Amino acid sequence: MSVETTLLFILACVAVVVAVRWFADRTGLPAAALLTLLGILYALLPGPNVELEPELILTLVLPPLLYNAALDSSLVDIRRNLRTVISLSVVLVLLTALLIGVGFHYLVAGATLAAGVALGAAVAPPDPVAALAVGKKVGLPRNIVTLVQGEGLLNDATALTLLSVAISAAVGQEFSFSAAVGEFVISAAGGVIAGIVVAYAVRAARPIQHDPLIANAVSLATPFVAYLAAERVHVSGVLAVVVAGLIVGHDAPRLSSGASRLQVSAVWRLVDFLLEGLVFLLIGQQLPWVIEGLSEYETSTIVIAVAVSTGVVLLLRPLFLVLTQMLPRSMHARLGGDPAAEQSNSERERRLDGKEITALTWSGTRGVITLAAVFTIPHHTDAGLPFPDRDLLLFCAFVVVLVTLVGQGITFAPLVRMLGLKANEADKVRLRNEARSASVQAALDRLDEIHLQRHDHVEDQAIETMRKQLDSRLERYRRRLDLLEQSDSDEVPVSPQYEAALKVRRSVIDAQREELLRWRDAGRLSDEGMRVLERELDHEERLLPDRPRDG
Repeated sequence: MSVETTLLFILACVAVVVAVRWFADRTGLPAAALLTLLGILYALLPGPNVELEPELILTLVLPPLLYNAALDSSLVDIRRNLRTVISLSVVLVLLTALLIGVGFHYLVAGATLAAGVALGAAVAPPDPVAALAVGKKVGLPRNIVTLVQGEGLLNDATALTLLSVAISAAVGQEFSFSAAVGEFVISAAGGVIAGIVVAYAVRAARPIQHDPLIANAVSLATPFVAYLAAERVHVSGVLAVVVAGLIVGHDAPRLSSGASRLQVSAVWRLVDFLLEGLVFLLIGQQLPWVIEGLSEYETSTIVIAVAVSTGVVLLLRPLFLVLTQMLPRSMHARLGGDPAAEQSNSERERRLDGKEITALTWSGTRGVITLAAVFTIPHHTDAGLPFPDRDLLLFCAFVVVLVTLVGQGITFAPLVRMLGLKANEADKVRLRNEARSASVQAALDRLDEIHLQRHDHVEDQAIETMRKQLDSRLERYRRRLDLLEQSDSDEVPVSPQYEAALKVRRSVIDAQREELLRWRDAGRLSDEGMRVLERELDHEERLLPDRPRDG
């Protein structure tokens, strides 16, 4: 395609992504599944199409998506659930790949174990974008969200490492089990170390990151630096990106200014929105390349291969979750930490119940990682022969993605509602208000310290003005906590006074914004000055909850 045609194609894709997001927000359907279906529809129409370039996806698309997901994740929560996360992102991935390999070897005519394991490695890692988008909308409990996030962050490294080992065996290179295990351990450990090094380099660059523009540049470059640095020394670039993102996200409140955080967060939301949308459109457009080589296979062979791959993916996950929950209770506590603290936290130690296992099972949607991984399978072996059953492997991977991403993605929200799984909103709001009260009390204590130290450059009137503002805020939070404590429901109680206060604050901000526009339109205020003042109002408005019940 020419440059102009390419630009028009990209703009059309962006328009589709925006329209689908608007439609998904109003219907509750997952945007990822809708975009994939639209991609398939487009692939069936005449016109230019885009073939997935696996190296491009793995190098330019995957690092920023993983990094942003890691920034939004909780390092504390993942550490708290580390054993479960590891079991899902390592053990389950390995078992899925091996079972699909064995199934191909014994049930699919002419298939080899190595080729089956390669397919298994590609389809094993869930891509939880669709499930998390829906789960957060319907209020999925925090522990389930943490497990889905943690699994999605770490399983790609396991799958891609295993895939490279399986491809090496399939193309005729010398293979040994001990060497494969050693390669996996070195790759994972090296990826962790590389991620830590990059995260501490970002921390060392803290003095120059108070400028929001510089902070944005550093943040956008970090995932690519982590990935390329790790890949250059032949360790897991994916794991390096995830580890760097978890550490940087954990340190962000201490290492960056408020203005930098606001701008960096906004930029990453935009990057994530566009990349995810384009990627899911791209998934659907792979249909012509996936089916073009199937003519040489018997229908029975295709059916058996699809049944093996989708059957293992769909059935092994719930079986694995049930079996792991039958392990001794002590194995459900987090690694390390204070035993007394662990005993006091029932949520940390308790087993998952049947509803939670069902939700976790249905959250295992596959996505772009699966297709990018399976497309890295070479066309030929070292001997120049065609890679065994490559076209069949591509088709099986595409079917798995379609079944999980579209089938499970669209039905995930109704399933969660049917199960009655919902986070306790009252507890979440109560905790936020307790934290707000504690922070205001800390501010009052600091004012007392400043007053006692009697700095000459701090006037008593300034201290008293600030104290009145903090006292008013503390009183508002305490009234909110009293209302929450008096409620016996899991839902957030709605206070008419609270709603009225929010309505007044929004109305006041709107009036200020309208007056600024009148000044600008009358020529009394420059556009530059108006933007500065409007930004202040925007920040004030952003502090208000979207709805009164958000607390």
